Amino acid sequence: MPKIVIKTLIKADIKTCFDLARNIDFHQASLIHSKEKAIAGKTSGLIGLNETVTWEATHFGIKQKLTSKITEFESPTYFVDEMVSGAFKSFKHEHIFKNQNDQTLMVDIFHFQSPFGILGRFVNFLFLERYMKKLLTVRNDYLRLKAEEITTLEHRNS
Repeated sequence: MPKIVIKTLIKADIKTCFDLARNIDFHQASLIHSKEKAIAGKTSGLIGLNETVTWEATHFGIKQKLTSKITEFESPTYFVDEMVSGAFKSFKHEHIFKNQNDQTLMVDIFHFQSPFGILGRFVNFLFLERYMKKLLTVRNDYLRLKAEEITTLEHRNS
């Protein structure tokens, strides 16, 4: 099962980062290029333990639906979303947040399994793992910029 690990250092407090990472509206904005839209379950605001969201998005030119559920939740340091239904055979996405010298280290650990057995492993090798890493990196960069913008505004207003 492939595993992608991405570490992002953010000049913002841990709660701001944690809440942005689980904000449905922010998630949609961060992945606008794939036309990501929440269409069922929790469709706006902050998602929490045992809540589900169904996403509709276009990847590889194909409109797809994916439902995930928050299966673990420890505010503001950790949460996990896992696929309930969708294009993958399975996925588990761990979101870890750590205070680090007045900054937040955000660590994404994304475990996934493609469908189609040996063919799926070949697809992983050819492009899927790279595609998912880029998607997560784009989202994390967007989160970093937004969290740092929020923190800067809060400092100016205090």
